[in-house]
Amino acid sequence: MTARGRESVLILVGPTGVGKTEVGFHLARLTGGEIISADSRLVYRGLDIATAKPAMRMRDQVTHHLIDVVDPDEEYTCKMYEKHARLAVRDILKRGKTPVVVGGTGLYLRALTDGIFEGPGRDEALRARLEAEAEAGGKLSLWERLNSVDPVKAGMIDPENLVRVIRALEVYELTGKPMSDLEQSAEPLGIPYVKVGLTRAREELYRLIDGRVEAMFEEGLVDEAKRLVEEGFGDRAVLRNTLGYQEVLAYLDGSITYVEAAYLLKRNTRRFAKRQMTWFRKEKHITWFDITGRTDFPQIAKQIAHKK
Repeated sequence: MTARGRESVLILVGPTGVGKTEVGFHLARLTGGEIISADSRLVYRGLDIATAKPAMRMRDQVTHHLIDVVDPDEEYTCKMYEKHARLAVRDILKRGKTPVVVGGTGLYLRALTDGIFEGPGRDEALRARLEAEAEAGGKLSLWERLNSVDPVKAGMIDPENLVRVIRALEVYELTGKPMSDLEQSAEPLGIPYVKVGLTRAREELYRLIDGRVEAMFEEGLVDEAKRLVEEGFGDRAVLRNTLGYQEVLAYLDGSITYVEAAYLLKRNTRRFAKRQMTWFRKEKHITWFDITGRTDFPQIAKQIAHKK
Protein backbone atom coordinates (compact mmCIF):
# COMPACT_ATOMS: atom_id res chain seq x y z
CA MET A 1 0.00 0.00 0.00
CA THR A 2 2.70 2.47 0.88
CA ALA A 3 6.30 3.15 0.14
CA ARG A 4 6.98 2.93 3.84
CA GLY A 5 5.90 -0.65 4.32
CA ARG A 6 2.75 -2.44 5.36
CA GLU A 7 2.93 -1.38 8.99
CA SER A 8 1.95 2.20 8.41
CA VAL A 9 -1.15 4.34 8.72
CA LEU A 10 -2.95 5.97 5.81
CA ILE A 11 -4.55 9.30 6.71
CA LEU A 12 -7.13 10.82 4.35
CA VAL A 13 -7.98 14.49 4.91
CA GLY A 14 -9.84 17.30 3.17
CA PRO A 15 -12.77 19.68 3.55
CA THR A 16 -16.33 18.63 4.28
CA GLY A 17 -18.22 17.46 1.22
CA VAL A 18 -15.15 16.68 -0.88
CA GLY A 19 -15.69 12.90 -0.90
CA LYS A 20 -13.51 11.60 1.95
CA THR A 21 -16.10 9.13 3.24
CA GLU A 22 -16.55 7.42 -0.13
CA VAL A 23 -12.87 7.37 -1.06
CA GLY A 24 -11.87 6.20 2.41
CA PHE A 25 -14.37 3.35 2.22
CA HIS A 26 -12.91 2.10 -1.06
CA LEU A 27 -9.35 2.55 0.20
CA ALA A 28 -10.14 0.36 3.18
CA ARG A 29 -11.64 -2.31 0.93
CA LEU A 30 -8.64 -2.21 -1.40
CA THR A 31 -6.08 -2.48 1.37
CA GLY A 32 -7.97 -4.87 3.61
CA GLY A 33 -8.11 -2.09 6.15
CA GLU A 34 -10.37 -0.65 8.79
CA ILE A 35 -11.46 2.96 9.10
CA ILE A 36 -10.78 5.20 12.07
CA SER A 37 -12.94 8.32 12.04
CA ALA A 38 -11.26 11.65 12.70
CA ASP A 39 -14.41 13.71 12.98
CA SER A 40 -15.25 15.46 16.25
CA ARG A 41 -19.00 15.02 15.75
CA LEU A 42 -19.20 11.42 14.58
CA VAL A 43 -18.31 10.29 18.11
CA TYR A 44 -21.80 11.32 19.29
CA ARG A 45 -24.70 8.89 19.16
CA GLY A 46 -27.86 10.16 17.53
CA LEU A 47 -26.16 12.95 15.60
CA ASP A 48 -26.50 11.22 12.26
CA ILE A 49 -27.91 13.29 9.40
CA ALA A 50 -26.27 16.65 10.12
CA THR A 51 -22.88 14.99 10.66
CA ALA A 52 -23.16 12.92 7.45
CA LYS A 53 -22.21 9.67 9.17
CA PRO A 54 -21.09 6.88 6.85
CA ALA A 55 -24.03 4.88 5.54
CA MET A 56 -24.77 1.60 7.31
CA ARG A 57 -23.99 -0.28 4.08
CA MET A 58 -20.41 1.01 4.39
CA ARG A 59 -20.17 0.23 8.08
CA ASP A 60 -21.51 -3.28 7.45
CA GLN A 61 -18.77 -3.98 4.87
CA VAL A 62 -15.83 -2.20 6.51
CA THR A 63 -15.18 -1.93 10.25
CA HIS A 64 -15.37 1.70 11.43
CA HIS A 65 -13.89 2.93 14.72
CA LEU A 66 -14.73 5.97 16.88
CA ILE A 67 -18.27 6.46 15.62
CA ASP A 68 -21.16 6.52 18.14
CA VAL A 69 -18.87 6.49 21.17
CA VAL A 70 -20.72 8.80 23.60
CA ASP A 71 -24.11 10.47 24.08
CA PRO A 72 -24.52 14.19 23.28
CA ASP A 73 -24.48 15.10 26.97
CA GLU A 74 -21.14 13.36 27.61
CA GLU A 75 -17.78 15.05 27.32
CA TYR A 76 -15.38 13.81 24.66
CA THR A 77 -12.02 15.56 24.63
CA CYS A 78 -9.21 15.72 22.12
CA LYS A 79 -7.03 13.85 24.58
CA MET A 80 -9.60 11.06 24.74
CA TYR A 81 -9.56 10.90 20.97
CA GLU A 82 -5.77 10.65 20.94
CA LYS A 83 -5.88 7.71 23.33
CA HIS A 84 -8.72 5.87 21.60
CA ALA A 85 -7.43 6.45 18.05
CA ARG A 86 -3.92 5.26 18.92
CA LEU A 87 -5.32 2.15 20.57
CA ALA A 88 -7.35 1.47 17.43
CA VAL A 89 -4.30 1.99 15.20
CA ARG A 90 -2.21 -0.49 17.17
CA ASP A 91 -5.02 -3.03 17.37
CA ILE A 92 -5.63 -2.89 13.62
CA LEU A 93 -1.92 -3.25 12.85
CA LYS A 94 -1.63 -6.13 15.32
CA ARG A 95 -4.28 -7.97 13.35
CA GLY A 96 -2.36 -7.45 10.11
CA LYS A 97 -4.69 -4.86 8.67
CA THR A 98 -4.22 -1.27 7.52
CA PRO A 99 -5.55 1.63 9.61
CA VAL A 100 -7.23 4.15 7.29
CA VAL A 101 -7.89 7.37 9.20
CA VAL A 102 -10.59 9.49 7.56
CA GLY A 103 -11.73 12.90 8.70
CA GLY A 104 -11.59 16.65 8.59
CA THR A 105 -11.09 17.61 12.24
CA GLY A 106 -7.57 18.99 12.08
CA LEU A 107 -7.04 19.00 15.82
CA TYR A 108 -7.99 15.32 16.12
CA LEU A 109 -5.60 14.42 13.32
CA ARG A 110 -2.80 16.40 14.94
CA ALA A 111 -3.52 14.72 18.28
CA LEU A 112 -3.21 11.32 16.62
CA THR A 113 0.08 11.99 14.84
CA ASP A 114 1.83 14.50 17.11
CA GLY A 115 0.06 14.03 20.43
CA ILE A 116 -1.29 16.69 22.76
CA PHE A 117 -0.46 17.51 26.34
CA GLU A 118 -2.58 16.39 29.29
CA GLY A 119 -4.13 19.71 30.25
CA PRO A 120 -6.03 20.71 33.38
CA GLY A 121 -9.68 19.76 33.70
CA ARG A 122 -12.55 22.04 32.85
CA ASP A 123 -13.26 24.96 35.18
CA GLU A 124 -16.93 25.75 34.59
CA ALA A 125 -16.88 28.99 36.59
CA LEU A 126 -13.87 30.26 34.65
CA ARG A 127 -15.42 29.27 31.35
CA ALA A 128 -18.65 31.04 32.22
CA ARG A 129 -16.72 34.21 33.04
CA LEU A 130 -14.80 34.07 29.77
CA GLU A 131 -17.99 33.43 27.79
CA ALA A 132 -19.60 36.44 29.48
CA GLU A 133 -16.59 38.57 28.55
CA ALA A 134 -16.85 37.43 24.95
CA GLU A 135 -20.56 38.25 24.95
CA ALA A 136 -19.87 41.74 26.28
CA GLY A 137 -16.74 42.63 24.33
CA GLY A 138 -16.89 40.35 21.31
CA LYS A 139 -14.97 37.24 20.34
CA LEU A 140 -12.07 39.25 18.94
CA SER A 141 -11.42 40.91 22.31
CA LEU A 142 -10.98 37.51 23.93
CA TRP A 143 -8.68 36.35 21.15
CA GLU A 144 -6.61 39.52 21.54
CA ARG A 145 -6.17 38.76 25.23
CA LEU A 146 -4.98 35.28 24.32
CA ASN A 147 -2.61 36.82 21.79
CA SER A 148 -1.08 38.96 24.54
CA VAL A 149 -0.24 35.96 26.77
CA ASP A 150 0.25 33.20 24.19
CA PRO A 151 0.82 34.63 20.68
CA VAL A 152 1.98 31.26 19.34
CA LYS A 153 -1.29 29.53 20.28
CA ALA A 154 -3.37 32.53 19.23
CA GLY A 155 -1.80 32.35 15.79
CA MET A 156 -3.08 28.79 15.46
CA ILE A 157 -6.68 29.60 16.38
CA ASP A 158 -9.37 31.31 14.31
CA PRO A 159 -10.57 34.32 16.38
CA GLU A 160 -14.12 33.17 15.67
CA ASN A 161 -13.50 29.78 17.29
CA LEU A 162 -14.61 30.76 20.78
CA VAL A 163 -14.38 27.22 22.16
CA ARG A 164 -10.67 26.92 21.40
CA VAL A 165 -9.87 30.49 22.47
CA ILE A 166 -11.55 29.92 25.82
CA ARG A 167 -9.75 26.60 26.31
CA ALA A 168 -6.37 28.21 25.66
CA LEU A 169 -7.11 31.01 28.12
CA GLU A 170 -8.44 28.50 30.63
CA VAL A 171 -5.20 26.52 30.46
CA TYR A 172 -3.15 29.69 30.87
CA GLU A 173 -5.13 30.92 33.87
CA LEU A 174 -5.15 27.54 35.59
CA THR A 175 -1.47 26.72 35.05
CA GLY A 176 0.16 30.12 34.64
CA LYS A 177 1.87 28.82 31.50
CA PRO A 178 1.09 29.37 27.81
CA MET A 179 -0.70 26.42 26.24
CA SER A 180 1.81 26.46 23.37
CA ASP A 181 4.65 25.82 25.86
CA LEU A 182 2.81 22.97 27.55
CA GLU A 183 2.08 21.33 24.22
CA GLN A 184 5.80 20.71 23.76
CA SER A 185 5.40 17.77 26.14
CA ALA A 186 3.22 15.90 23.64
CA GLU A 187 4.45 12.51 22.41
CA PRO A 188 4.29 11.63 18.69
CA LEU A 189 2.53 8.52 17.40
CA GLY A 190 5.77 6.62 16.75
CA ILE A 191 4.31 4.68 13.80
CA PRO A 192 4.94 5.63 10.14
CA TYR A 193 2.01 7.33 8.43
CA VAL A 194 1.18 8.81 5.05
CA LYS A 195 -1.15 11.79 4.64
CA VAL A 196 -3.29 12.18 1.55
CA GLY A 197 -5.57 15.15 0.91
CA LEU A 198 -8.56 15.46 -1.39
CA THR A 199 -9.44 18.77 -2.98
CA ARG A 200 -11.81 20.14 -5.60
CA ALA A 201 -12.29 23.43 -7.39
CA ARG A 202 -14.02 25.79 -4.96
CA GLU A 203 -17.12 26.30 -7.11
CA GLU A 204 -17.65 22.55 -7.45
CA LEU A 205 -17.07 21.92 -3.74
CA TYR A 206 -19.59 24.60 -2.81
CA ARG A 207 -22.10 23.13 -5.26
CA LEU A 208 -21.66 19.70 -3.68
CA ILE A 209 -22.07 21.19 -0.22
CA ASP A 210 -25.30 22.91 -1.22
CA GLY A 211 -26.61 19.65 -2.65
CA ARG A 212 -25.69 17.75 0.50
CA VAL A 213 -27.50 20.28 2.69
CA GLU A 214 -30.63 19.93 0.56
CA ALA A 215 -30.38 16.15 0.86
CA MET A 216 -30.07 16.44 4.65
CA PHE A 217 -33.37 18.28 4.87
CA GLU A 218 -35.01 15.71 2.58
CA GLU A 219 -33.66 12.88 4.74
CA GLY A 220 -35.28 14.30 7.88
CA LEU A 221 -32.80 16.71 9.49
CA VAL A 222 -35.60 18.69 11.14
CA ASP A 223 -37.17 15.54 12.61
CA GLU A 224 -33.78 14.40 13.87
CA ALA A 225 -33.25 17.73 15.62
CA LYS A 226 -36.73 17.53 17.15
CA ARG A 227 -35.97 14.05 18.46
CA LEU A 228 -32.73 15.20 20.05
CA VAL A 229 -34.58 18.08 21.74
CA GLU A 230 -37.27 15.68 23.02
CA GLU A 231 -34.51 13.44 24.42
CA GLY A 232 -33.23 16.37 26.44
CA PHE A 233 -30.19 17.34 24.38
CA GLY A 234 -31.51 20.59 22.93
CA ASP A 235 -29.54 22.84 25.25
CA ARG A 236 -26.31 20.87 25.01
CA ALA A 237 -23.32 22.74 23.62
CA VAL A 238 -22.54 19.94 21.19
CA LEU A 239 -25.85 20.55 19.42
CA ARG A 240 -25.71 24.33 19.61
CA ASN A 241 -22.19 24.27 18.14
CA THR A 242 -22.76 21.71 15.41
CA LEU A 243 -23.52 22.71 11.83
CA GLY A 244 -27.03 21.65 10.92
CA TYR A 245 -28.42 21.50 14.41
CA GLN A 246 -27.65 25.10 15.35
CA GLU A 247 -29.52 26.36 12.28
CA VAL A 248 -32.45 23.95 12.65
CA LEU A 249 -32.78 24.66 16.38
CA ALA A 250 -33.05 28.35 15.55
CA TYR A 251 -35.83 27.46 13.11
CA LEU A 252 -37.60 25.29 15.68
CA ASP A 253 -37.60 28.04 18.30
CA GLY A 254 -39.00 30.52 15.77
CA SER A 255 -35.91 32.72 15.42
CA ILE A 256 -35.61 32.11 11.67
CA THR A 257 -37.67 30.58 8.88
CA TYR A 258 -37.16 27.18 7.27
CA VAL A 259 -35.78 28.84 4.15
CA GLU A 260 -33.37 30.91 6.24
CA ALA A 261 -32.21 27.80 8.10
CA ALA A 262 -31.36 26.05 4.83
CA TYR A 263 -29.60 29.15 3.49
CA LEU A 264 -27.56 29.61 6.67
CA LEU A 265 -26.55 25.96 6.79
CA LYS A 266 -25.25 26.12 3.22
CA ARG A 267 -23.38 29.34 3.90
CA ASN A 268 -21.95 28.21 7.23
CA THR A 269 -20.84 24.85 5.80
CA ARG A 270 -19.07 26.57 2.91
CA ARG A 271 -17.27 28.81 5.39
CA PHE A 272 -16.35 25.80 7.49
CA ALA A 273 -14.88 24.03 4.46
CA LYS A 274 -12.80 27.12 3.72
CA ARG A 275 -11.45 27.14 7.29
CA GLN A 276 -10.61 23.45 7.01
CA MET A 277 -8.57 24.04 3.86
CA THR A 278 -6.77 26.93 5.53
CA TRP A 279 -5.79 24.55 8.35
CA PHE A 280 -4.68 21.72 6.06
CA ARG A 281 -2.61 24.00 3.84
CA LYS A 282 -0.49 24.77 6.90
CA GLU A 283 0.06 21.09 7.61
CA LYS A 284 3.21 19.41 6.34
CA HIS A 285 3.68 16.32 4.21
CA ILE A 286 0.21 16.05 2.67
CA THR A 287 0.07 14.62 -0.86
CA TRP A 288 -2.85 16.33 -2.56
CA PHE A 289 -5.19 14.78 -5.12
CA ASP A 290 -7.37 17.18 -7.09
CA ILE A 291 -10.56 15.26 -7.89
CA THR A 292 -12.46 18.11 -9.52
CA GLY A 293 -15.15 16.75 -11.82
CA ARG A 294 -14.83 13.21 -10.51
CA THR A 295 -17.17 10.93 -8.60
CA ASP A 296 -15.51 7.64 -9.59
CA PHE A 297 -14.53 6.98 -6.00
CA PRO A 298 -13.28 3.36 -6.46
CA GLN A 299 -10.90 4.53 -9.18
CA ILE A 300 -9.70 7.48 -7.10
CA ALA A 301 -8.99 5.08 -4.25
CA LYS A 302 -6.99 2.83 -6.61
CA GLN A 303 -4.88 5.76 -7.77
CA ILE A 304 -4.15 6.78 -4.19
CA ALA A 305 -3.31 3.22 -3.13
CA HIS A 306 -0.97 2.72 -6.10
CA LYS A 307 0.86 5.98 -5.58
CA LYS A 308 1.42 5.62 -1.86
